[in-house]
Amino acid sequence: MRKTKWTKLLFAMMLVLVLALAACSKDSGGSGDKAKGGGNKNKTAEKGGKSEDGIYSIEDFNEDTSNDGEVKKGGEITFGLVSDSPFKGTLNWTFYDGDPDSQILKWVDDALLDIDKDHNYKDGAASIEVSDDKKTYTFKIKDNVNWQDGEPVKAEDWAFAIETIANKDYDGPRYDSTLKNIKGMEEYHNGKADKVSGLEVVDEKTLKMTFIDPTPSLLAGGIWPYAMPKHIFKDIPVKDMTKSDAVRKNPIGSGPFKVDSIVPGESVTLVANKDYWRGEPNLDKVTIKVIDPSVVVKELQNGSVDMVSSFPTDQYPDNADMKNVEFLGNVDMAYTYIGFKLGTWDKKKGQVKPNPDAKMGDVNLRKAMWYAVDNDAVGEKFYHGLRWSADTLIDPAHPTWRADDVETPKYDPEKAKELLDEAGFEDKDGDGYREDKDGKELVINFASMSGGDTAEPIAKYYIQAWKEVGLHVELLDGRLQEFEAFYDRVGNGGNDDPKVDIFQGAWGTGDDVDPSGLYGKDAMFNFSRYESAENDKLLKEGLSDKAFDMDYRKDVYKKWQELMVEDVPVFPTLFRAQLVPVNKRVANYTIAHEDREPFKYQIGVTE
Repeated sequence: MRKTKWTKLLFAMMLVLVLALAACSKDSGGSGDKAKGGGNKNKTAEKGGKSEDGIYSIEDFNEDTSNDGEVKKGGEITFGLVSDSPFKGTLNWTFYDGDPDSQILKWVDDALLDIDKDHNYKDGAASIEVSDDKKTYTFKIKDNVNWQDGEPVKAEDWAFAIETIANKDYDGPRYDSTLKNIKGMEEYHNGKADKVSGLEVVDEKTLKMTFIDPTPSLLAGGIWPYAMPKHIFKDIPVKDMTKSDAVRKNPIGSGPFKVDSIVPGESVTLVANKDYWRGEPNLDKVTIKVIDPSVVVKELQNGSVDMVSSFPTDQYPDNADMKNVEFLGNVDMAYTYIGFKLGTWDKKKGQVKPNPDAKMGDVNLRKAMWYAVDNDAVGEKFYHGLRWSADTLIDPAHPTWRADDVETPKYDPEKAKELLDEAGFEDKDGDGYREDKDGKELVINFASMSGGDTAEPIAKYYIQAWKEVGLHVELLDGRLQEFEAFYDRVGNGGNDDPKVDIFQGAWGTGDDVDPSGLYGKDAMFNFSRYESAENDKLLKEGLSDKAFDMDYRKDVYKKWQELMVEDVPVFPTLFRAQLVPVNKRVANYTIAHEDREPFKYQIGVTE
C-alpha cells in the first residue's frame, strides 16, 4: 500500500489502536548506531534465536528469508491475517478503508509505481517523466501490464480511478488535499466541469497529470498510483460501487494472484495470475485467513499458517526458538511520543489556537520531563530491546532525512531538576512535589491508553520518573483510557478536553517525510496544538520549489528536527522493530520497505 497523505494519517490512527492492543499505546541505518535502528540489508545468513541476556537488537534479524533451497514450481502457502474482527471485504484500493483489506489487496492488485529506498516513486508497471517546471508528470504503462481478465491496463483506467474518487457521489475516504492539487479537480468535483483538466489520456498507455502546486512530496505518496478497470466499473453508479460485486465478490487487479473464492470476513483463496507482467508466480495458491491474535503462536507452531501480517515484539523472547519459523525484522515506520497540550483547535478557522497560559507552556518544564525518563530502560525492560530510545521526530526508516548529529536530551534526572529550579518550579510546602511558578499546586493530568500487558506498567514508570524530579503527574481520571475515549479527549475531530495536560501517543510516519500533516498549524492531527512562525516557515520550505534539491530539503528538515528539540511540543520516546515470523519452508519473501526483488510472484516453497 502506498501511503498518500490521507492513508498516512489513517495508518497513524490504526497504528495507535494496534499499540493499544499489543502494548502501550514502520529501514534502517540512519542513526549511526546500528543497534539503535541500523539494519541488515539483503543478508542471507539465518539469524535470530534466544539471547543470553534476553536483550535483542534489530541487527539480530534479516529483511529477507534465508532459505536458499530450490524453489518448487507450484505449491501453496497460508497467510495469517491477524485480527480480532472479520475483514470488511472492500477489495479495491479506491474504496478500502482498513488494514485487513489492504493485506489482501497487496497480493491481488499492484500499484503502477514502485517505491525506492528513499520512499519515493520510481518506474514500476509504469514509467515516470517529470516536466522541467515539476508541474506535469507523464506516465507510460508497460505494454504487458494487464488486468487479470486479460484486458490491458490503460491510461483511461488510471484516470477513471482518480475521477471516481473526485465524484461527488464517492463514499470512500480518498478525496483529499493531494487530489485537489490536480488542475481542475475541484471544478470537476463541484460539477462545474465534466472532466478533470489536469488529467490527459494521451494514448492507450500514456497519462499526463498536471498539478497546481508542485512539491517534492508528489513523488513520495502524493500521486494516486492505482488504476480501476473501467470496462468493469463504467456502468456502475459511483454511489453503488463500494457495495458492488466488482468490489465485494469478484474483484480483479493487475497483481500476481487473483481471487478464486471468498468466505466473507473469514478467508480469501487466491490462485496464480500466470500472465502477471513481472513473471509467472512460483506458487499455485495462496490462502489468506483471519486468525485471532491469541492463537498466532499456536497457528505458526503447528504449520496452519506460513506467515502472519503482524507479531507483537514483546512476545518474541518466549518464541524466539520456534523450530519451524524464521523471524524477519525491519525498523518500523513509526514512533511513540509524549505530547504536551499547548492550545486548542479552532474548528471555524481549521487551525491551531495557541494558549499563552497553557499549564505546559514553559519549555523548560517540557524539557525537564524529557530528561527525567529513561527510554532505553523502557525499551529493554518492556520490549527486550526491540523498541529503543527515540531521539528526533524522523524515524530511522527514513535515513536520508534523519539528522544524526542533532543533540537531544538523554536520561539525566539531575539536569531535569536543574531546569525546573531555574524555571521557578519549586517545592515550597515540603510535600515532595513542586508548585508552579506562582507557588500554586501543580498537578499534571496524563492521558494514556489501555490495552496489553505493558500499557499500565509503562504509564506507571513515567509517572514515577516524573515524581522523582518533583513533578506531580496523575493518570487522567485515575485510569488508562480506552482507544475511542483517548482520541475523543486528546483531539480527534478537533476536540480538546481541557483536563488533558500531557498524553502518550504514536504515529505511523508513512513514506513521505513531510511532517506538516502532523505538526502544521492547519493539521487537525497536531494534537499538542503547537504553533510557531519558525515551524510554519520550515514546513513551507520543505515543500517549496527549492526543496526539489535533496541537499536543500535535507538541511531544512535538519533545522526542523533541531527546532522540535528546542521547542519540545512533543518528545519521541521509542522507535520500534517490526517482526514477521515466516515458516522455514518459504523462500524469496521480504519485508523490505522498498519495492525490490524478491517480489511476491517470486515467493515459493522448498518443501
